[in-house]
Amino acid sequence: MMHVRHAILPLIATGTACAQSSSPAESGTRTVLIGIAGPLTGPSARIGKDLENGARLAIDDANARHPTLDGKPVTFALVSVDDASDPRTAVTVAQQLVDQHVVGVVGHWNTGCSIPASRVYHSAGIPEIAPASTGHQYTLQGYDTAFRIMGHDDLSGAITGAYAVKTLQGKHIGVIDDRTAFGSGHATQFVKGVEASGGTIVDHEYVDDKTVDFSGVLTSLKAKHVDVLFFGGLDTEEAQVARRLKQLNIRATLLGAGGTSHTFVQLAGAGADGVIALEPGRPLDRMPGGKKFDEAYRARFHHPVELHAPFAYDAAATLIAAVEQTQSTDPARLTAAVHAVSRQGITGTIAFDAQGNLSDPAFTIFKVVNGEWSIEKMLGGGQRVAAK
Repeated sequence: MMHVRHAILPLIATGTACAQSSSPAESGTRTVLIGIAGPLTGPSARIGKDLENGARLAIDDANARHPTLDGKPVTFALVSVDDASDPRTAVTVAQQLVDQHVVGVVGHWNTGCSIPASRVYHSAGIPEIAPASTGHQYTLQGYDTAFRIMGHDDLSGAITGAYAVKTLQGKHIGVIDDRTAFGSGHATQFVKGVEASGGTIVDHEYVDDKTVDFSGVLTSLKAKHVDVLFFGGLDTEEAQVARRLKQLNIRATLLGAGGTSHTFVQLAGAGADGVIALEPGRPLDRMPGGKKFDEAYRARFHHPVELHAPFAYDAAATLIAAVEQTQSTDPARLTAAVHAVSRQGITGTIAFDAQGNLSDPAFTIFKVVNGEWSIEKMLGGGQRVAAK
């Protein structure tokens, strides 16, 4: 396995890495770089910025403790790159992070980017902790450097499938799949969950992540008398589906793969009420460190958490903890430390199984009521979740 060089660089006073008044020679402070990769441009830019903000708070908190490495002062700094939610771009920016000698990476946001980028990090021996990539394939590649900090699709599919059949009493269940790694992964596991619970899928339609007019597929689903409709894709797409369902007078409960953001409700408008979504993790106010994190986030960035910032915080904080525990920036030692970690994070207990999955992930089922997301049910994170 090829290893990167030591990721300790002189602190540059004019750089983005926590500038100091004294020169590097005078202060003796060195910098350890943590990478973060996500969509900072395009339709999901708000999510990428939210992830970046969460990781930045972890960096700030670490530096406030005045950390040391081998008895010498050290500063952690964030190196942020934009993958634009594009797999090819993800590979390019992953190599950029490797070339900048980061000790670990928070990212990527979506599975379609995490999978190809993980090969780059694995070749360099650098641990990657994905804050929101739920496609199981990401951690099924056999890379010891790949970790995820929330539950994967196999679990969520079993939950949503059972919910559609047993709770929603769906008799004619339909699926729309946007063919992305994220959407298709959720849709596939949802179908398995429905069938395992004795339900029937009457129609499975396909779009892509650039689709804006869902009239054709929804008309087809209406003809099949669909009463529960699962959408596998991003929340911006799902919002358009919710609006069109109402316009076409299709009386089906819309069940989403996730994305319970403020933006979804705004985009869906009046069509949002009744929409149900499964979100990996606990709601912010139910997370062990959620209240404090929310206060710190609002004070620092002057707006509320969008969605996944707490998970990015925990991913960055876990990489920092590995550096501090091992007193090293050697990639092999850091990867081993992450495998062995067991710590209390903002989102819950951070510990990983042999594949790199979060050991005991939580899930929450939400429903839009009067234009607001409300909690329907919480699973996992100390409660039993049946895996498929």
